[in-house]
Amino acid sequence: MRKGLACAVLSACCFGLLPILGKLGFAHGLDATRMMQYRFVIGTLVLMGWFAATNRAALRISPRGLLKTALLGGVISPVQSTCLMLSLETIPAATTSLILYFYPAVVTVLGAILHRQRIGRQVGISLLLVTAGCALVFLDAVLRSVAPIGVLWACVSMTVFSAYMLLVQRLMRGERPLTFSLYVIAFAGLAFALLRGLPDLGSITPVQAWVALALGLVPTALAVTLLYMAIEAVGSAYASIFSTMEPVTTVAAAALVLGEPVFARQLAGAALIVAGIVLPNLSLLRRRERVAPG
Repeated sequence: MRKGLACAVLSACCFGLLPILGKLGFAHGLDATRMMQYRFVIGTLVLMGWFAATNRAALRISPRGLLKTALLGGVISPVQSTCLMLSLETIPAATTSLILYFYPAVVTVLGAILHRQRIGRQVGISLLLVTAGCALVFLDAVLRSVAPIGVLWACVSMTVFSAYMLLVQRLMRGERPLTFSLYVIAFAGLAFALLRGLPDLGSITPVQAWVALALGLVPTALAVTLLYMAIEAVGSAYASIFSTMEPVTTVAAAALVLGEPVFARQLAGAALIVAGIVLPNLSLLRRRERVAPG
């Protein structure tokens, strides 16, 4: 149990460091699409090497699964990740991360509309908390005169990610999650490789090389592997609860590593967003615990 929860927290922290690494990449001369190329290509090579050594079954995927991962990884994921990086180019990492974390509310609402599902009281309260948290983040951005184009890119990234999550829920049925995720990352790497071509390795500075390696290892290979280890050990509900460490990590690391100022409005918004994500998962766990003894 403890190992699974530790994996969930570490995975969320790894994902939360993506905006920080993006900021460091921009500061040392890398652009958005090149960083994403490094992230997905290196992440793919590391994951494939790891699975080849430890779990070769994870490398096998059906032709149907290959087509589905090509759509998600080759088309949607590059658009979402590029918009995310473009937002980081002009606005604080904490603001980008907190705007992105409005996606659970959007996914819930869109899912209810598309599947004609009733939103219960618990989920309704959760939506209000997340919405209020994001409203505080937007207010903070306005009062600090944060670049509107950066906020717009963050909103586009969040919207595309919401659609991505809905598609994942539908397309991953009947597929092995770990294999599915691996090939989504692989097709994203292929898309960016085709878009940008091979980099001039001779012109890469040592700092750029470290940022590229960190992007492939930390918020990609390591984060994905730890996430699925957590889900296997404690289930998706617990893993979802501890995934709220992601925006918390970004806000804290942005202050400590990048020197970004932290404002009370940001902290209040982050607290509301975290509460809104945790609430429905706690309810789900309580229901499971009541059913389990029977």
